[in-house]
Amino acid sequence: MHQAVREFTVRGARGVELRCYVAGGRGPAVLFLHGLAGSAREFLPTAAALPERRTVLMDLRGHGGSTRHPADVSREAYVADVVRVIEEVGPPVVLVGQSMGGHTAMLVTASRPDLVTQLVLLEVDAGGGRSEDHEAMGDYFRSWPVPFSSRAAASAFLGDAPLAQAWAADLEERDDGFWPRFDAGVMVAAIGPVRVPRRTEWERVSAPTLVVYGQEGLFDEAAKAEFVRRGRNVTRMDLTGASHDAHLDCFGPWLAALRGFVLS
Repeated sequence: MHQAVREFTVRGARGVELRCYVAGGRGPAVLFLHGLAGSAREFLPTAAALPERRTVLMDLRGHGGSTRHPADVSREAYVADVVRVIEEVGPPVVLVGQSMGGHTAMLVTASRPDLVTQLVLLEVDAGGGRSEDHEAMGDYFRSWPVPFSSRAAASAFLGDAPLAQAWAADLEERDDGFWPRFDAGVMVAAIGPVRVPRRTEWERVSAPTLVVYGQEGLFDEAAKAEFVRRGRNVTRMDLTGASHDAHLDCFGPWLAALRGFVLS
């Protein structure tokens, strides 16, 4: 990043520790929320490209440098964590979230509109998904032959897709090798509540909202159109060729969309 990054920890409910990062700039903070099995590090390049603003990134509970095995992985717990961080850095903020982080951002904005001036959602809808898909995801994470002997070995196993490379770069080095900074069981438990539709909450969001979808993302056109239709103050943007992780594999267009909205 162009500015120095300062690391700090916020204490959430029931002793959960939330690892956060902040870089300089002025004005209301832009707070980034990563998706399931990710970490704040995914958004460091995005934050670096917003030197005009103060940027804050957090590792959600169960992820990164935050508490690895939280007792509570409900949607309400994630929302409370974000509210706590916003209170720490100073409201109001621009809230940016991808995937499950975007779902969390949506719920924060619905419940505490006083804390959010603008909302940016990357690859988000109001909930859904099948439990069997989530279990398959857990099986995939459990299949990783951890600890990896090196980051190169992890990259060879995980593949060269941008998300896979982000996972490899984010591994925690320990004495016995390289480990993911999340637990597969916690991930399955955390994504489960996202299946519950939250359309009522989404329809309450009044903050100006940018909804960004990848052309090759998770949702079909009907789901995208329905989500946008139900919103109250929504601008939609689609990124050609982008995946569910457009902030990693379609960085230039993603950044242009974000800057055009946040700095306008």
